[in-house]
Amino acid sequence: MWRSRKVLATAATAAVLGGTTYAYGDQLKVRTAYLLSQEPTIIDQSQVLFPRQQWDSNWDQRDPMSMVNKEKYLAADPEKRKEMLEEHKPKATRNIFLIRHGQYHLDSEKRNLTPLGQEQAQLLGERLAKTNIKYDVCVMSTMNRATETALLMLEKMDPTIPKESDSLLEEGAPYPPEPPLSSWKPSQKKFYTEGARIEAAFRKYIHRASPRQKHDSYELIVCHANVIRYFVCRALQFPREGWLRLSLGNSSITWMVLRPNGAVSIRGLGDFGHLPHDKVSFT
Repeated sequence: MWRSRKVLATAATAAVLGGTTYAYGDQLKVRTAYLLSQEPTIIDQSQVLFPRQQWDSNWDQRDPMSMVNKEKYLAADPEKRKEMLEEHKPKATRNIFLIRHGQYHLDSEKRNLTPLGQEQAQLLGERLAKTNIKYDVCVMSTMNRATETALLMLEKMDPTIPKESDSLLEEGAPYPPEPPLSSWKPSQKKFYTEGARIEAAFRKYIHRASPRQKHDSYELIVCHANVIRYFVCRALQFPREGWLRLSLGNSSITWMVLRPNGAVSIRGLGDFGHLPHDKVSFT
């Protein structure tokens, strides 16, 4: 009798489960039929499998449409509108060479270059001179290690290259990194103030060419690892908090290309091919 009850109980459970399964199956069929009856654009399989952030082509606020006078543009006829946009359309490509300073004394208040750092700067200058590129300008951070690197580098290059100094390019804490680094913890105030300065430097130097610029330009910026890494993440529209995941050697070259349409690419990141293996450092 006990066995009979067990069989009946099992059968009842199976019936309930079977009914539930059948009902769920029907709901699934109905839901599937509903989805299949909709327009294909409702479900973007690509976005589901590969979520991504759309590129902002007006990241530097220099798209021609952003530069025209809106009132005049709206009042103009189609031909005049076309002329207005063409007038504000960049034609040239900017090549920015972001150069990190050479090795420097960590235990010195001046933070000037070590003998190795000086040699790195000279080897860097020799390499850049061999490219036969006509550099339009060399802008350097006002911190000793960057200024010294730039001047030693330029000794090996064309002495007529215009030189400029800018305190906006000084080293600092650009943005709270993720993941954080236990051995480096700037205060929130430091990120707030220095981050604003470094962002100002980015907006000043990293943007597409002016419509008045007729030819491609090649510009040298000698500064610091944190600044360069932030510039790279910012220009490529990568998460800004990821800048500390990159590593740059002393006297390395990062070549950034800014196209007239706002496209950005990196041709070289932290390139120190001019250094023999025993001259490489990351301080």
